[in-house]
Amino acid sequence: MPGGNTRTTVFMEPHPLYGARGQGCRVWDVDGVERIDCINNFTAMIHGYAEPHINAAVAEQLALGTAFGMPTPSEIDLAELLCARLPSVDHVRFTNSGTEAVMMALKAARAFTGRPKIAKCEGAYHGSYDFAEISLDSSPENWGNTPRSVPYSKGTPQGVLDDVVVIPFNDIEESLAILGRQSGELAAILVDPLPNRAGLIPADADYVAALRRFCDETGTLLIFDEVISFRLGFHGAQGLWGINPDLTTLGKIIGGGFPVGAVGGRGDVMAVFDPSSGRPALPHGGTFSANPISMIAGRVAMELLDENAYAHLDSLGAQARAGIAEAFAKSGVTGSVTGAGSLLRVHFTDGPIQGYRSAFATPEQARRMKQFTLGLINNGVLAAPYGLMALSTPMTSADIDLVVDAVRKSLATLA
Repeated sequence: MPGGNTRTTVFMEPHPLYGARGQGCRVWDVDGVERIDCINNFTAMIHGYAEPHINAAVAEQLALGTAFGMPTPSEIDLAELLCARLPSVDHVRFTNSGTEAVMMALKAARAFTGRPKIAKCEGAYHGSYDFAEISLDSSPENWGNTPRSVPYSKGTPQGVLDDVVVIPFNDIEESLAILGRQSGELAAILVDPLPNRAGLIPADADYVAALRRFCDETGTLLIFDEVISFRLGFHGAQGLWGINPDLTTLGKIIGGGFPVGAVGGRGDVMAVFDPSSGRPALPHGGTFSANPISMIAGRVAMELLDENAYAHLDSLGAQARAGIAEAFAKSGVTGSVTGAGSLLRVHFTDGPIQGYRSAFATPEQARRMKQFTLGLINNGVLAAPYGLMALSTPMTSADIDLVVDAVRKSLATLA
């Protein structure tokens, strides 16, 4: 495998930690070292590891078969649950990942509107689809005075760059000015209400409302990427913001620890997938899409994620962010913590975090982040290498105290 493993996101020098098992909110590597897992497979394992209700449901299905070349009742059950939780969603189509969900949502927007271009926020991550990756990691050397289309992968075709319009997150005036110049060609605006790589700060309610009005006025579709933000509340981020998008993409937590993705939305838009009257405007398949293992695990996981579970996660998140902010204040190290609900992210940047550019790390700040996350590993906590932490329902207040203590110890090595 190039680099020794199959995911760029888990690579680290001199080699990644290799996992052996997990239980609750803890993981053990192949050397037998135990750590509190504060990344949970990059926000997917909201109930931690080996959750007994999910395991029991999956074990029962294993005896019946793992995947079929036909639909199963399990996909109906999960689809009904998602439609009930998301008032903006009339119909659902399942995929195998969040990347696929975003890809199909963008293709659906093009098929429905007949327009070629999509808009997205600078620095926002939406998976590994060419159009969704544009300006994911632009830098001061290439981002310009206003956001521009910057390739993420070498070899990105110019046509892809030409069909992606990049807007600044949470900047209403500049975003509307950029969008207005392209309105007749825009199929959709893709927005993450809590974009991790753009600073993990919430979208301003007025900003999202302005995008909603623009879409209504121009016939453009508004797509919410809730692959991560669905863990913010029982009705997702859109429930907290009070905004109904035209399409919503989901993944991660709706699979109960198994590969999954979904795109859902208005019935007339989702009709582009409908083959009941002949060839649909947007044919869509997938050998393992809606496989019963993912569907059953996802349904059980979502049933466990009730209002009380969200309240528990919110409490843990508030405790963690407050504790880490205090640790920074006492350490003398410049930094801050952002986030909402069960998500948080550490920064070593100066000044307030307002979006991707203010969250962008200089080489020195990136070096500090690398030292900091290695310090967490050595003090029994697993976090993303760029400072993201995602909490899980098995965690307790005492576990958060241990996490904050690991943060203090890691900051002490930087002081």
